Amino acid sequence: MRLLKIPLPFKVKTPVLALGSHTKNTVCLIRGDNAYVSPVHHDLSNPSDFSDFVKHTKYFLKDKPRIIACDLHPEYQSTKYAHELSAVRCPLSAVQHHHAHIAACMAEAGLKNRQVIGVAFDGTGLGSDGRIWGAEFLICDYKGFRRKAHLKEIPLLGGEQAVSQPWRLVLAWFYRMYDDRALRFKIGPLRPIGSRQRKVLRKMYLSGFNAPPASSMGRLFDAVASLVLGQGKAHFEAELAIALEKAAQAHKSSRPSAYKFRITKVKDSYIIDPRPMFRQIIAALKTQSRKEEIAFRFHCTVAQMVSSTCSILRKESKINRVVLSGGVFQNKLLLKETLDLLYKDKFEVFIHTGLPCNDACVSLGQALVAYCKEG
Repeated sequence: MRLLKIPLPFKVKTPVLALGSHTKNTVCLIRGDNAYVSPVHHDLSNPSDFSDFVKHTKYFLKDKPRIIACDLHPEYQSTKYAHELSAVRCPLSAVQHHHAHIAACMAEAGLKNRQVIGVAFDGTGLGSDGRIWGAEFLICDYKGFRRKAHLKEIPLLGGEQAVSQPWRLVLAWFYRMYDDRALRFKIGPLRPIGSRQRKVLRKMYLSGFNAPPASSMGRLFDAVASLVLGQGKAHFEAELAIALEKAAQAHKSSRPSAYKFRITKVKDSYIIDPRPMFRQIIAALKTQSRKEEIAFRFHCTVAQMVSSTCSILRKESKINRVVLSGGVFQNKLLLKETLDLLYKDKFEVFIHTGLPCNDACVSLGQALVAYCKEG
């Protein structure tokens, strides 16, 4: 069986099996000095992918793991299967999605159990508070984490529909900025949306019905791409975000500055508010600025969000190590801009070197977190 072997930063005394995420799933066994990671199962809703997932899981069960780790999300097929196994085999340990992302990157970098500033950007992951996370700054080690900063939440109008119809995300941000005045905006992907539908979604926004709040960087990319490119629908995952990156890479003139944003302290954590950025993007679209420049400035802005937030957290925590993970960092332009700023600020930065930064790395992180918590 073809497995990826990854050296661990410390010796594991008891084997742990982790069943990963729902999409881009991998199964991981840690034992002794190494982790063994299965090939990727793209979507466990697909019967053939789920069959391969079960086959790889059963193969690892021959090593008689003492702990089974899974995601917090109860509806993931991997989580459901983990519960079935734990009922007859061994204890179950549920691991928060973004903590697993950071732990996986730490392991690849050979970091022992030392605290880092973890930056996890993706589309969706269930938070420890039961809400949707996806733009997270964690102070963490393998054993635990504290959520210290995140993107301002917006409601996903229509739930999953907001992913395939990102104009709903644009409208949600407009409601955040302009309240009822958003009903009158005729710009980009909102032009074909009639007043009746806008009023229905306004009620959804106010009531929270079928509109779960999310702090997702993936959804921020979708919203900005929809607004800038004027496209209201996405036919596959990250379609508009990929198109926005291509537009940004086509920007050839002088380097523009980042857009404005706010970082506000709320109790003992920080909220990153992109509404000033949206106002500047709207103004640029009205003056018919080049979409390539707007797209590039947006990427610079997200990189600056990372750098500025990490600087605040370093000042508070005295931690200089930054770990980057999550599928959003598959965006090569964003990763480059982020690394440039972090290196300029003298941070020690770690990124994935063997596993992808998307959910394919989650099982490795789950296994190590579960071992350090329960082993």
